[in-house]
Amino acid sequence: MLKRLRSFPFLITLIILGVAMYAAMYAGSDQPVMPFLDIIELKTIDLRFKLRGEKKPGSSVVIAVVDEKSLKQEGKWIWPRQKIADLITKLSDAGARVVAFDIVFSEPDNKGVGVLHDVRREMQYLNIENAELNQYLIELTQLADNDRILAEAIKNSKARVVLGSFFHINPQEAAHMDENAIAAQLPYISTAVYQSVQYASEKAFLNIPVLEVAAQESNIPVISESTSYSGFFNMMPDKEDGVVRWIPGIYKFRDNLYAHLSIKALSAYTGSPLNVFVGEYGIDGIQIGDLQVPTDEKGRIMVNYRGTSKTFPHLSATDILQGRVPAERIKDKLVLVGVTAIGIYDLRVTPFDTNFPGVEIKANLIDSILSQDYLYQPDLMKIYNILAILILGGLLGWFLPRANVIIGLIMALSLLAGYIIFCLYLFTGQGVVINAVYPLITILLIYISITAYRYFVEERQKRFIKSAFSTYLAPAIVNQLIASPEKLVLGGEERQITAFFSDIAGFTTISEKLSPHELVELLNEFLTEMSDIILKHNGMVDKYEGDAIIAMFGAPNALPNHAEAACLASIDMQARLAVLREKWQNEKNITIRMRIGLCSGPAVVGNMGSKNRMDYTMMGDTVNTAARLEGVNKVYGTYIMMGETTSNDVKNSVVARELDAINVVGKKIPVKIYELVGYQGQVSSKMLQAIDTYEKGLAAYRGCEWDQAIDFFNQALSLTPDDPPSQIMIDRCLEYKLNPPEACWNGAYIMRTK
Repeated sequence: MLKRLRSFPFLITLIILGVAMYAAMYAGSDQPVMPFLDIIELKTIDLRFKLRGEKKPGSSVVIAVVDEKSLKQEGKWIWPRQKIADLITKLSDAGARVVAFDIVFSEPDNKGVGVLHDVRREMQYLNIENAELNQYLIELTQLADNDRILAEAIKNSKARVVLGSFFHINPQEAAHMDENAIAAQLPYISTAVYQSVQYASEKAFLNIPVLEVAAQESNIPVISESTSYSGFFNMMPDKEDGVVRWIPGIYKFRDNLYAHLSIKALSAYTGSPLNVFVGEYGIDGIQIGDLQVPTDEKGRIMVNYRGTSKTFPHLSATDILQGRVPAERIKDKLVLVGVTAIGIYDLRVTPFDTNFPGVEIKANLIDSILSQDYLYQPDLMKIYNILAILILGGLLGWFLPRANVIIGLIMALSLLAGYIIFCLYLFTGQGVVINAVYPLITILLIYISITAYRYFVEERQKRFIKSAFSTYLAPAIVNQLIASPEKLVLGGEERQITAFFSDIAGFTTISEKLSPHELVELLNEFLTEMSDIILKHNGMVDKYEGDAIIAMFGAPNALPNHAEAACLASIDMQARLAVLREKWQNEKNITIRMRIGLCSGPAVVGNMGSKNRMDYTMMGDTVNTAARLEGVNKVYGTYIMMGETTSNDVKNSVVARELDAINVVGKKIPVKIYELVGYQGQVSSKMLQAIDTYEKGLAAYRGCEWDQAIDFFNQALSLTPDDPPSQIMIDRCLEYKLNPPEACWNGAYIMRTK
């Protein structure tokens, strides 16, 4: 069950990663799986612009604007073409290299010409013949032909003039135009066609994924024919939120690919032809002479905005017309002409501003291309998204189940912050726009899901473990169990432990002197004090059986020095009991002494019982021996007895003396038994001398030299008069003198009772 529960975080991670990677495959497409995430991603791009701050643009681009000041001084918009012609002439004379119009001249400006034509027709109808008057009318007609005047100004301009036009994107927008009208205008937009298109293959030729438009709105013929440069000025805001982040560099109309006004203006500015590279899966890029322009597969160019509106110089059209603009502000510049007056200009929403002139968006694009300072997305964007999701999400999903809540939160926050900083660094320093939302959402979902799961399932399990074991185990061990609850599965494992058994000597007699209430109170105080010492030394209280305490050291959590811990706990328990004994003697007139048995070795430990009711306990010969040794204390008059395995492990930390070798009930092989005397360095010299003398007596005893053994044991008694083991061994020697043991005696005393 626990293994199944612990596999849930892995399953949660796999599900979230699968969904996130599937959604990322369609991110930014026409049919996204999670469109709201695409909207958030777009907003993160805007935020990256704002965090990056403004960039100083180059000096090559200025904007001639028809602003409020121009309308006030030159008259309301739309101006006569003659005034536009005058503007071109002024800019040309000031040394502008290119003049590009973010304006289309799609209707003729010929009202005056029409009136003069009507006068001449009326003269012919009335048979009025006056050569001088007729010539004068012809001259007036020429002077009144604003379209021709504008066309002549364009032709005569020393600056290259780029005309603007626009496309109707869908058939509904072009419903007012029939096929003949569309066909008639085709020659007038031919100057916007890319001169060279290179296809990677026939497949690329047949499947160009750029937008195919429905119809065009060109300049009138006389103006269209006056220059060899034109381009469309359409901008397509993101449909999700209406913000202009991309400009279409290419539109397909009929059999040709057409260039944006910004691209054509750069072609005119550099005097370089335009080339388009079409790959297997879309547009690979645009080339303007030596300038490389990265695009997405649809031919869109991401605008690297320099800042808010008016980041580029705005030159009022009326100031140019009136000669109030110094020529050095125009000389060698690419001049964009557009309208910015309130109420008549093209307002757009950008990452920096909600009222941004459309003409200045084109200025931003032109400047980024000239400076080769692009924003672009990697060609393998979808693969990158999937890898980022897989690595970040997989790393967090692996880490969280293995960490506590605080460390897990720190890890999640670190991944979130690190990835945000990485995205911002790539955007600001490298011009690379990677998807931020899908990896970040993946991190958040995995963290929230696994944390919630752990809170509702694992934390409940941990609370149960803590509640169930805190009474019997030291806090450090409880915490280890919480971290590794698989140790509590039903069943056992063999471990090296030290088993501990204790019992109160003469408890039945003591209980007869106390009322039930007093007995319970006394027993609770005794068990609490003794258990606290066991827990302090990282032992586990297995169970209480009346006045008896059964404990283990070295399980459920590994304890390399389990024998030492058990011995030190036993010494401290006897020391504490000595204090309590004096107190109880004064209060209740009772004397309590405790016998302890210790044995170290292999044992099976684990949850024993049924699936519905378990008991974490220990089993095996080591455990049985410890239980027997606790009872053997009665024979030798000792209070802490341990086996040879325990003694061997604690020689450097405690003082012990070998008491005897015995055959305990149920065992054929003799067991050497030792009395635990005290801490190393805290046992008196007299006691150490007595121990040495006793052990000499024990050696003589095993050699059947009874008189010599008795002599040594008497010497030990003279050093420590109150030493039951010495007296017991004297009595046994005397008995063996009368009734010697068998010839095959191995020196072990056979225990008749448990």
